[in-house]
Amino acid sequence: MRLVEAEFPESYCDQVKKYADLAEAIHWRLSDPDSNGRCVLRAVFDSGAAQELVDALQGLFEDEKNWRIIVLPVEATAPRPEPKVVENDRRRKTAALREEIYQDTAAGAALSGDFLLLTALSTIVAAIGLSANNIAVVIGAMVIAPLLGPVLAFAFAAAIGDLGLLLKSARTAMAGLALGAVIAIFIGGLFPVDFTSPELTSRTAIGLDAIALALASGGAAALSIAAGLPAALVGVMVAVALLPPSAAVGIFLGGGEWESAFRAGLLLTVNIVCVNLAALTVFAYKGIGPRTWIEKISAGRAVRVNAAVLVFLLVLLTAAIILAR
Repeated sequence: MRLVEAEFPESYCDQVKKYADLAEAIHWRLSDPDSNGRCVLRAVFDSGAAQELVDALQGLFEDEKNWRIIVLPVEATAPRPEPKVVENDRRRKTAALREEIYQDTAAGAALSGDFLLLTALSTIVAAIGLSANNIAVVIGAMVIAPLLGPVLAFAFAAAIGDLGLLLKSARTAMAGLALGAVIAIFIGGLFPVDFTSPELTSRTAIGLDAIALALASGGAAALSIAAGLPAALVGVMVAVALLPPSAAVGIFLGGGEWESAFRAGLLLTVNIVCVNLAALTVFAYKGIGPRTWIEKISAGRAVRVNAAVLVFLLVLLTAAIILAR
């Protein structure tokens, strides 16, 4: 459940009341104007049904400077709300609002010192685990890897047509992968590495199952975000697809193992494409998009182009996998 609270000038009260009447709120209340001529709307919604009211209010207030909408999660309410019949077009409603998803994904797309430090540390841990054939250490590296943030932010930005967030998340993801590869190259070139370690050589065994794993990882991560669920554990799944292959590429390059580096790089590329394609598909299925119809037109075009490019790349990479086996 979500509590939507909107504060606005009293000149909008009549229109806001109409929007509140049309909204599928469990309960709503509109206050009388205060001494400053401002009204407050408080409405409780089940799941993602609040999105329509939030969008309508933003459209109503877009030419007004003095307003604010706040969305808060509701743990419980009494009396218990009566269950409503879910219409067909409601089955794809998200539990989280677009604005909530944006807040979460935008924070994960930031290129910060903490992101770079966690990327460096997780790469070092992963490289040690791959070389020592220690699966527990590799899993530990995936737990601390911060790669989920920019990957999901990229797919979400494509879904809503936000070019700024798209470029920001792409820059962060590329910086993280590049930093990890450089660190792994130094490890592979300066330290004794067991290039026959099963954990390391398994990152060169590319097959169609890798495509299924990456698609499942990206889809699960996007679904958890859209459903308003914690994404920490799902982030480990995404890190499975990205961190070990990235570290393996650097280790093999540092050790002069060119063929193995190519195969690990192919696996990494396949995983990146599949994770983004699956996340973009889930966001589109859940109906996550921009607010205005003009933005929806441009965003829809961008989604189709991005999806077409990703599918094309996936077909090429699948052919490369088949030929490389």
